[in-house]
Amino acid sequence: MSCKHCGADTSAGQDFCCPGCEAAHAAAGTLTENTGFSRLATESEGGTYTLTLGVEGIHCAACIRLIENALLSEEDVTHARVNMSTERVSMSWQGERARGDALAEKVSKLGYRLHLLDMGREVADEASKALLRAIAVAGFAAGNMMLISVGLWTTDATTMGMATRDLFHWLSALIALPTVLYAGRPFFRSAYKVLREGHTNMDVPISIAVILACGMSVFEAIRHGQHVYFDSAVMLLFFLLIGRYLDARAKGKARESAANLLSKLSGMAVVYENGRATQVPITELRQGMIVLVATGETIPADGVVQKGRSDVDLSLITGETVPEVIEEGSEVFAGTLNLSAPLQIQVSKASDKSLLSEIVRLMETAEQGGARYVRLADKAAQLYTPVVHAMGALTFIGWWLVMQAPWQVSLLHAVTVLIITCPCALGLAVPVVQVLASGKLMRTGILLKSGDALEKLAEVDTVVFDKTGTLTLGKPKLNPGDYSRADLRIAASLAVHSRHPLSKALANAYDGDLLDLRVTEVPGKGLFTEFEGWVFKLGSRAWCGDVSAPVDDTSLELWFAADGSPRARFTFSDQLRDDALDVVAALRSAGFDVRLLSGDRQIVAAHMAEKAGITTLKAEASPLEKCEYLKMLSQSGAKVLMVGDGMNDAPALASAHVSMSPSSAMDITQNTADIVFQGDRLGPILAALDVAGRSGKLVRQNFALAVLYNLVAIPVAVMGFVTPLVAAAAMSGSSLIVILNAFRLNLGKGHS
Repeated sequence: MSCKHCGADTSAGQDFCCPGCEAAHAAAGTLTENTGFSRLATESEGGTYTLTLGVEGIHCAACIRLIENALLSEEDVTHARVNMSTERVSMSWQGERARGDALAEKVSKLGYRLHLLDMGREVADEASKALLRAIAVAGFAAGNMMLISVGLWTTDATTMGMATRDLFHWLSALIALPTVLYAGRPFFRSAYKVLREGHTNMDVPISIAVILACGMSVFEAIRHGQHVYFDSAVMLLFFLLIGRYLDARAKGKARESAANLLSKLSGMAVVYENGRATQVPITELRQGMIVLVATGETIPADGVVQKGRSDVDLSLITGETVPEVIEEGSEVFAGTLNLSAPLQIQVSKASDKSLLSEIVRLMETAEQGGARYVRLADKAAQLYTPVVHAMGALTFIGWWLVMQAPWQVSLLHAVTVLIITCPCALGLAVPVVQVLASGKLMRTGILLKSGDALEKLAEVDTVVFDKTGTLTLGKPKLNPGDYSRADLRIAASLAVHSRHPLSKALANAYDGDLLDLRVTEVPGKGLFTEFEGWVFKLGSRAWCGDVSAPVDDTSLELWFAADGSPRARFTFSDQLRDDALDVVAALRSAGFDVRLLSGDRQIVAAHMAEKAGITTLKAEASPLEKCEYLKMLSQSGAKVLMVGDGMNDAPALASAHVSMSPSSAMDITQNTADIVFQGDRLGPILAALDVAGRSGKLVRQNFALAVLYNLVAIPVAVMGFVTPLVAAAAMSGSSLIVILNAFRLNLGKGHS
């Protein structure tokens, strides 16, 4: 038989494969519509609440600025951020939880619809269908009006007669006015709501242009005028709606990676407590809870497997497509897929602190961070509203008073300026490229932790590698040696307090009970403790070892001393990462200056550098000396990419122009690097450099396209060489060209 909930095989006579599926099936359809957004807010220290919602209707950087400024104008709001790529608004405030509903209402009054995060796709589909209906109505009306307009264009009142011309004008009005009222709703509603709050957005000039064209045409029809522009108004809406629909589809494609992640952070989870399985929102999962995950379901939170053995798809986290076998005691992560058997998992982190939550935050930081190009686009968008309205008014005045043109013609030119001048292309120049770049990198296990990481990475000319845990696997193994088990026990009890790879290897090598010691770590030297009247040290040769001992071997080492007297030398073997030699060769052939910077002994560092194909190195460097070395390179004009382990090399990483770090999944939140990559290979370094270089080129191209469009389009419109119809097509086309140019990023294969 098959499970009624997930479809997995069940025992004979059983409807469900596990209690989780039974609870999920029983609870299906019982969730009621949300009665208020504020109940979804999360509380942090200091009485601060944070609420994140989906937001619909964001078209450019001006929309982002409008929402953020409206929220930040409230005294109790401490933070407000809108992400155009993921279409989310996040707000934080102090006071009562219920305040969230009032803040959400404030955003809604600006003309932007808010919704729950797990409703994002439904809202997007609904909006797309509404746009398609509006396009169909406008297109059908425009086609019929063209039949009437052909007669008006090809003859005059003398030939066809005044009465016939008036009849054609009013037939056009009969078709156009209802069409404009229906098809123009996406623009009119947005403009009305934002004007009601004393603000403006890009839909305001569009609405003004359409209304002016229709109003002038009605006036001309009443006074038996020669020209009306009902067909232009309808065709204008038709092109604008097509542009908006294609724009929404293109941005939706760019947001796909982020949307897939966000969908995994919402919904319900099955919690097993006191012998009963109940459904709770994933956002309410807390440390210590037991959750049941059926076959084929997504794991809802970070945790440890309590019961069960299964295959898990970790591609979301590591970029690896091969499933990994997990069993009791294995760590699992939110968003990964349980493939073959039911699992019982104890939650180790709340959903908002999970690895997946951190990845989403990293993506948002990368997409909407403080990069130079983002700041430039935001400043340009701020000038949009006053400039476009002023240019429209000056165009009308110039043609009417200076050029002595009829007021109808002057108004038509002003309408054209209102339509053709749009900041969308400029506002989209950076975010679309960044969301595509971060999504492309994320799929290969590369996560950006700063908004300007790609921008800095594109400027790099020097790559400096740390050795242990970076150029090598960082998983050294203790070699057999001349040391007692008693010394090994004390040394392992010291080593367990350090994150250094050699210390972890030493601690893992001892299989007995460890001592409970009070340990102090001396940066760059090692660890020491007092135990049974003795002072024990574990660390470098210079600090606690025998400096006269032979140093002609290439083994990694830790020395163990008691009361200043060396007692044992622990040696370790480590291996280069599989593709280290190929990556170094590729970097050098691409023109990068590749160096090795290590705290290990000269002979060990030189041996590894030779195996990796690196000719320039500095060994036996303390953390301070590493920083000074990188500063020296920077002062010489080098743009340095430091690749280190993220924790032991934190000061050096901070001193570099940009930094990358290999990291296990659980270390991501602790890592200080700008970019973190998963897995046991160094290939992601090449992939990140490749994507960064191409992203920088595309952003510059997009800025050039947007600026060129406005430099050409605005003067042409002011001089009267463009009709409103052509202006609508040009405005939509400029945005689409920028988006399509950004999608060229996905054409390159990069490196893996």
